[in-house]
Amino acid sequence: MRVRRRTVAPVVAARWALWTFVMANLAIVEMLFLHAGTGKNGVLTVAKFFGLHAAVLMLFQLLLVARLPWLDRRIGMDRLTVWHRWVGFTLLWTVLTHAVLVVLGFARLDDASMAKTFFALAGVPASLLGMGAAAIVVVIGAVSARYVRQRLRYETWHGLHVLLYLALGLAFVHQLQETTTFSSSTPAKIYWWALWLFAFGALVAGRIVMPVWRNAYHRFHVTAVVPESDDVVSVHVTGRHLDRLPALAGQFCIWRFPGHHHWWAANPFSLSAAPDGRSLRLTAKAVGSASAGLRHIPIGSRAYVEGPYGAFTSLHRTRPGALLIAGGVGITPVRALLEEEPAGDVVVLYRVRSEQDAVLADEVRALVADRGGQLHLLTGRTGEGNQPFAPEGLRALVPDIAERDVYVCGPPAMTSAVLAALRGLEVPHRQVHAERFGLA
Repeated sequence: MRVRRRTVAPVVAARWALWTFVMANLAIVEMLFLHAGTGKNGVLTVAKFFGLHAAVLMLFQLLLVARLPWLDRRIGMDRLTVWHRWVGFTLLWTVLTHAVLVVLGFARLDDASMAKTFFALAGVPASLLGMGAAAIVVVIGAVSARYVRQRLRYETWHGLHVLLYLALGLAFVHQLQETTTFSSSTPAKIYWWALWLFAFGALVAGRIVMPVWRNAYHRFHVTAVVPESDDVVSVHVTGRHLDRLPALAGQFCIWRFPGHHHWWAANPFSLSAAPDGRSLRLTAKAVGSASAGLRHIPIGSRAYVEGPYGAFTSLHRTRPGALLIAGGVGITPVRALLEEEPAGDVVVLYRVRSEQDAVLADEVRALVADRGGQLHLLTGRTGEGNQPFAPEGLRALVPDIAERDVYVCGPPAMTSAVLAALRGLEVPHRQVHAERFGLA
């Protein structure tokens, strides 16, 4: 256990660093826009303004999904993904505004209809590239709307989402050929090239170079497959020099097992045991074809691992006492965190429908007992007479809850209920640590 003694929390420092970087670049873009002068008319000047900001938003999108370890460990992939989503919708409306204003501006300049102007611009290669990029952004925005997204398979949604990289390439070439701000001065050229190279470099390093290098270096393979219950299985993975893998208890990895499922299918599973430098363990419940088939993975088969990822770790500890709240298979990162707890003040609340559904219950019970802590197994259906995560219920179980760090991992509905109760109990925000695991 590491209790932070610094005045600035890691997540706060990372957020300040990220938003300072964004605001600094926006300020530079504003200066370049003013220095480059106006367009051919007022509408085209405003269109150029939106186009420049669309470029910055695109680059920011790359940073949010680059899975840079320094940001991921402090902010968490779940929060970065949420920001990516909202920046994406902002990008959508910025691109649409830019496109409409460009057509309107040239229509006024040529005293022609917008339809005629649109088709005339489509005949210009540079403009056609921009139109292609805008069309892809619109398609991705449409399939990312909550109503549509919930009705698509993850693989389908992800396959369409990859088109965004094509849009970025088209937008980059479009910018080179169209934007006078890009080439208005030597410093402007240096700045734009450096910004694009930095964003693409971060993406390539975080999403391609680092995972490929780690798998080549560690050569992960399966050493054991252990059924924990009828629908839960643990997979043990080892490899070379695992003591050099920067994994922390509470983190998760993205796992691929060739031959077990389609090569493009990847699943995020938490480490269900604290990394010991010799092996890694994941524990999964059969909720889909990929997780259900884990118990059939052959011993000795290769495993491809991305990560570790996540901010659900002891890096964010602020208090000596800890309350760990888990629901269902959300016990896996909590069980790993328990291994880092010294003998002392730890309370675990484990919410399950019945004792038979309590995954890894014996391990959790033993770890809590070794540390002199308390384990409350909360069973039964949530109903009018059974609300364990209501504010009064939490206070009854843990009277000093406001003096503890609180870690929460479980189904979305449970996590939301717990976080709402913690706000009602006035537990300081810096002491609350929750992470919603997923890729989208």
